[in-house]
Amino acid sequence: MKKNLIITALVCLLGTVSVNAQVADTSKVNAATPEISFANTEHDYQTIEQGGNGTYKFTFTNTGKTPLILTNVVSSCGCTTPIWPKEPIKPSGKAEIEVGYNTNIVGPFSKSITVFSNGKTSPVVLHIKGEVKSK
Repeated sequence: MKKNLIITALVCLLGTVSVNAQVADTSKVNAATPEISFANTEHDYQTIEQGGNGTYKFTFTNTGKTPLILTNVVSSCGCTTPIWPKEPIKPSGKAEIEVGYNTNIVGPFSKSITVFSNGKTSPVVLHIKGEVKSK
């Protein structure tokens, strides 16, 4: 009786281990997924005069094999406004996300812009920083 119980326990244990050892092959699924690749993910305005130009364009490329769609772009506060392409970006295609910072707010700033897409590395977080000096 003990022998049967031990054998049954070993069979169950080995069955569980072999099931957990199986890894799904996602290489075929991921091979066709779009991929967003930014030239840079941070911009330092350094010092900007109050009321000056607070616009910067982040350039990116779809390095995947299928169209890339930006589903949403969200800034960390209302003082930063992103504008992004709404149409799909073809493979090897380039596009820009324009970020505008309100330079009427005096003082140092550090903000983030989160880019959501159908790409492998979604979301991607972009950063802007600098200091606005009064006139």
